[in-house]
Amino acid sequence: MAKRILIIDDNQDILDIVQETLAYENFEVMAKPDTDDYLSTVKEFLPDLVILDYRLGNITGGEICRQIKANPELNEIPVIIFSAYVNRSEDLFAYGCDAIIDKPFDLVELIDKVNNLVEN
Repeated sequence: MAKRILIIDDNQDILDIVQETLAYENFEVMAKPDTDDYLSTVKEFLPDLVILDYRLGNITGGEICRQIKANPELNEIPVIIFSAYVNRSEDLFAYGCDAIIDKPFDLVELIDKVNNLVEN
């Protein structure tokens, strides 16, 4: 059974690249370009991993991560935050994420971090 990954990023190019890369690695990927009903999406799709962009317009990926981690049904789901803006990773880890990937990112790093988080 393929592991499921939810990606939320408002940059369509990044969504496409990440979705294509992870699908090639045999993950089932849902790519979402907006934050509408994101908690409902997480509850319905029940991903094995969530990847969030930090900058999402009306809410940060950090806040979404915090809400996922605060929900008893969802708090076991690992979360990766993409960020091109935060220099100090401890600021992002304060939201409860399991890993951070700096933009621009390396696809090998992405695959390694995803595999490490979904295998455990």
